Amino acid sequence: MLTKKEKIAYGLGDTASNIVFQTVMLFLTFFYTDIFGISPAVVGSMFLLVRIIDAITDPLMGALADRTQSRHGKYRPYLLWLALPFALCSVLAFTTPDLSANGKIVYAFATYTLLMLAYTAINIPYSALGGVLTADPTERVSVQSYRFVFGMLGGLLVTACTLPLVNYFGNGDSARGYQLTIAAMSALGLILFLLCFFGTRERVHAPANQQLTLRNSVNSLWQNDQWRILCVAAFFLLTGMVLRTTLAIYYVKYFLLREDLITAFITLGMLGNIAGCAAAQWLSRYIDKVKAYIGLQLISAVICVISFFISAEQLLLAFGLYFLWGFFLQMATPLLWAKMADTVDYGHYKTGVRITGLVYSSIVFFIKLGLALGGALAGWLLAGFDYQPDAVQSVQTQQGILLSFTLLPAVGSIVVALVMSRYRLNSERVLAIHRHLARQSGEVTPAHARVTA
Repeated sequence: MLTKKEKIAYGLGDTASNIVFQTVMLFLTFFYTDIFGISPAVVGSMFLLVRIIDAITDPLMGALADRTQSRHGKYRPYLLWLALPFALCSVLAFTTPDLSANGKIVYAFATYTLLMLAYTAINIPYSALGGVLTADPTERVSVQSYRFVFGMLGGLLVTACTLPLVNYFGNGDSARGYQLTIAAMSALGLILFLLCFFGTRERVHAPANQQLTLRNSVNSLWQNDQWRILCVAAFFLLTGMVLRTTLAIYYVKYFLLREDLITAFITLGMLGNIAGCAAAQWLSRYIDKVKAYIGLQLISAVICVISFFISAEQLLLAFGLYFLWGFFLQMATPLLWAKMADTVDYGHYKTGVRITGLVYSSIVFFIKLGLALGGALAGWLLAGFDYQPDAVQSVQTQQGILLSFTLLPAVGSIVVALVMSRYRLNSERVLAIHRHLARQSGEVTPAHARVTA
């Protein structure tokens, strides 16, 4: 059993990650179009290109972490080594230099690429760390619940404080306000990564005699059919989710016509996220993780469809539905990440090779592809519906924003539910795998991994 102190320490790492991740999802498109001065179409294309480049590095980072040997373990040391570079890259991405139009595009491309690469380099080992803190399947859900509750607290900090801090630090200069706001948040993230490093320990290890090569790692990965299902599900999940969260600001400002309520709207959504993550562990006690995950995706889709039919005057309903969408969708998130650890065990059982970092990073690769497509779709759709920054929008543009914010994310959730209907690692199967691995060697835990005290 892990102590609450260690679970909290692990969760603080996701608080740090989400300070940047949520800022990128919620504000970077708006920052680039309305503050930095880049067209939505260029922003969409840039997001797609940079995130594809970034996604390609994920499996490489996972493979590197699996091969890392240090006195701090395989995955923890990256929190110590990369916390400061990650913070610096975050500030650079939200800095507005005095450049020509083309110069700004080049600068945005370069700094956003650096930010995403730094995020990969620290977040892949952090994610894999969650799979080696414990071999207990129940504790894995608990660990991920703590992770995402604290991660969403970072998101709450972003939603509640970003625009007020921009106004405070900028004092009328939004560009300077964003730069100083991200600097303050990045400094906090640096501290939280260090607390995560010092507060956690790696306990689950690959077999001592395991010799990893790139070829046998990739072969083992491809034989893991349940891993492939999670990859596809993660891609469609993030495409729909990022599209909706990116357009939330535009929905409030240009469809609901209440720019003054942007902070309240996205903050309420983040509160729904936190409540959903906290409820995941309770849900997993009574409903199989796979069935629960499918059901939560379908509920999220229904909420998105209902949102399409409400009018701009129905503010309370719009706010309430956004809260519920976040609640049900994010209740599924700890279940997904716990299933990633289960697929590591399944791959170990099927092939005899344990590749925690590569499994996590390759799924994150598809998460990043979903991030790329979702962010790009937001920019492309805004351009396609003739969006004009900080101006009165036409009825066609308003309806386009509404459609993109509601029905398209619903399609994403439905596709995820259909994909996950083919996933076979339910609770009973996972326990059977653990028992089988335990019988293979008396020196290992039920997850067929050597666990040190």
